[in-house]
Amino acid sequence: MSEFEEIRPYYDTEVDQAIKEIIHHPMLKAMMNYTFPDKPDEYWMDLMVHCHSIRDFQINFIYPGIKKVLEISSSGLSTSGFEKLEKNTAYLFISNHRDIILDTSLLNAALYEHGLKMTTSAIGDNLVRKPFLRHLSRLTRNFTIKRGLPARELLESSKTVSAYIRYSLLRENRSVWIAQREGRTKDGNDVTHKGVLKMISMAGDSGEHFLDYFKRLNVVPVSISYEYDPTDVLKMPELLAKARQETYVKGENEDFHTLLNGIMGQKGNIHIHIGDPLNPAITKIGETHSGSVKQMQALADLIDRQIILGYELWPTKYIAADLLTGKETHGHYYSLEQKEKFMRRFEKIVDQKNPLAKESFLAMYANPVFNKERILKEINTQQ
Repeated sequence: MSEFEEIRPYYDTEVDQAIKEIIHHPMLKAMMNYTFPDKPDEYWMDLMVHCHSIRDFQINFIYPGIKKVLEISSSGLSTSGFEKLEKNTAYLFISNHRDIILDTSLLNAALYEHGLKMTTSAIGDNLVRKPFLRHLSRLTRNFTIKRGLPARELLESSKTVSAYIRYSLLRENRSVWIAQREGRTKDGNDVTHKGVLKMISMAGDSGEHFLDYFKRLNVVPVSISYEYDPTDVLKMPELLAKARQETYVKGENEDFHTLLNGIMGQKGNIHIHIGDPLNPAITKIGETHSGSVKQMQALADLIDRQIILGYELWPTKYIAADLLTGKETHGHYYSLEQKEKFMRRFEKIVDQKNPLAKESFLAMYANPVFNKERILKEINTQQ
């Protein structure tokens, strides 16, 4: 695994030393006091020094932490589709992406509760540059993707990441989570970037068709939906810059603030849906589309369709759609009380004198509604 040294999570044999590196860090103390509010520090510290594997660390510390996050800052997590997964099979989970930490943490909590293996997950190296966060990331079985590289270095880095994904899935029989695009979706449009698929395909055998390689990886789309995006207000500056066709430059520690807001901010209801394993549909792509460009686009479209159809449309989404269009087309999906609650949040965090800000915020919530309705209309037309 020497080729993966710069990006891989810790081995179990490295867990003891990694814990020694962080056990007295004030951020870990804050995390554990949040997770175990009624326990003295000696409780979790003793438990941690007897932790000797990544699985131990995840089950004893991360899983209780996620349960506490759900208890304090959400109305609960619901799931669907997990019965489609087989216990001893590794899957490539390609997911929409809303929150830096929670998306993968919640998926792994759900996998654990369903008796399934937890994933190794992709994370941008821009999020783990602080030594403590780097240790924590590797202790929770994340592998890093380097951001902002020159073209030649980006190609080599992509090859390494692709090879690691293959190694995890086909050699370790360990599922992998990766977002359908680089970075979190901020405008509510869940679109798979073909660049991500091309990167994954780099590790296929020489002469192997990329569709056949993807079938070996057992691709499964995942949809995660939050009733309230806990980082919606933090996404506004980038959305406004995009709307004005300006280049957005992140502020210092912006990613870290977003990470904390995602964990602590109110989320309402949350749902994770596991889509259908794609192998039969991938076979059909090979039969009905000619040329690698069209086939890659068809694969991206297939993933998009499953993610959008699996996305839970909470009342907040329908409310935003109606506010954006000025109609009450979806009024039967929400109550007056739910609308008033959404309006209070909307008016509190968005400058009501700025039409562009209002439109961008509402579109963030409404686009999943419009996208699902578009796809359902296409399906009905084809039938």
